Amino acid sequence: MLDWITNIISSMGYLGIVLLMLLENIFPPIPSEVIMPLAGFTVQKGELNLFLIIIAGTLGSVLGAFPWYYLGKFVGENRLKNWINRYGKWLTLSGNDIDKSKQWFKKYGNSIVLFGRLVPAIRTYISIPAGFEEMGFLPFILYSTIGTLIWVGFLSYAGYTLGQNYQLVKKYLTPISIVVVVVLTISLGIWLFRRYKQRHKN
Repeated sequence: MLDWITNIISSMGYLGIVLLMLLENIFPPIPSEVIMPLAGFTVQKGELNLFLIIIAGTLGSVLGAFPWYYLGKFVGENRLKNWINRYGKWLTLSGNDIDKSKQWFKKYGNSIVLFGRLVPAIRTYISIPAGFEEMGFLPFILYSTIGTLIWVGFLSYAGYTLGQNYQLVKKYLTPISIVVVVVLTISLGIWLFRRYKQRHKN
């Protein structure tokens, strides 16, 4: 996959970055943690501009969030979950992922779209409950763009700084991402447990 990503960036430049980041949001197995640091490395080699690769990566990522948003908005939660439980393994997606994203969205509101774009495990899926919950299109675009810009900017600059060692970004980011997801999951579990106890008490 690395050679494929490298060839697309080398041959298509900024357009290739837009395309790759769009696909990364539709097909999560394509990792942004490889795409953008590699793009940052090409900047260090003098082939591309850092500001423009960040813009390209952000544009592609936000465009890639649209299909999931409209899927949640128009297909509906139950029908989508049934389909995902049958075929979602090809996208490394399950009905439980949808449930978790929906719970986070209900707890934190629109801001979870911004912060969700910074967490690899849910950055793609957070667009689905935004559609379920009828989040307005303009707020969705705004929060998605801000969160994506931060994420893409960090990855691009890390790749630019590390140079030929840009692949270390994914190596060190993976355990950090796992910790973040675990912390978020535990926090959500505690909140749900307290809410359940409160309702039971009432």
